[in-house]
Amino acid sequence: MRFSEPLIPARLIRRYKRFLADVVLADGTETTAHVANSGAMMGLDAPDSRVWLSRSANPARKLPLSWELVEADFGAGPELVGVNTMHPNALVAAAIAGGQVPGLAGYARMRREVKYGVNSRIDILLEDDDRPACLVEVKNVHLMRVPGAAEFPDCVTARGAKHLVELAAQAREGRRAVMVYLSQIGSARSIGLARDLDPGYGAAFDAARAAGVEAFALTCRISLEGIAVTDAIPMIG
Repeated sequence: MRFSEPLIPARLIRRYKRFLADVVLADGTETTAHVANSGAMMGLDAPDSRVWLSRSANPARKLPLSWELVEADFGAGPELVGVNTMHPNALVAAAIAGGQVPGLAGYARMRREVKYGVNSRIDILLEDDDRPACLVEVKNVHLMRVPGAAEFPDCVTARGAKHLVELAAQAREGRRAVMVYLSQIGSARSIGLARDLDPGYGAAFDAARAAGVEAFALTCRISLEGIAVTDAIPMIG
């Protein structure tokens, strides 16, 4: 995925109300950007952090700027981290279509945002005439408290636990169900669960795995030009 226009550099003043961030642009102008991220963004929202923004071409948008990247240091030097949670579904779909995700290649058809379960939509549905459908739920990962070890979630996520429960039900009915955790931290060498931050999610994950839900982990290459899935990495339960 390439950014359609060059990103706009800025400095973070503060992030608040989850979806808003005040920033100061290179020319000294202060403005508010949209934050497409409902998580805690632990370690990524320190005031004065270097950030990069995209500008929407939609003239009707109240906030034309969106926060895309932040520079963070997890112990091995500064690196770019993707914070826009609208991107992972498309990134994973492109990686599956390109044969980059072990175990998810070769399906004849792919659909996005398909209704299933109880008032839910699956991020990606893979279908083939010769095998059961495969439901793929994608989660964005951008928490790192130990260098190289990304974690999910970064706060309590009842919605995430609900997805695990519904995927477990699909697996029990004979469908293939897969969780894909995508790290938007390029230095991640594994992804694990932050069980101390959300014990309920950890319990739901364990129950889903016992029911047959699979879990894959991927990482990205992040640059000012774009974001691309690069590697499969270990998923540590």
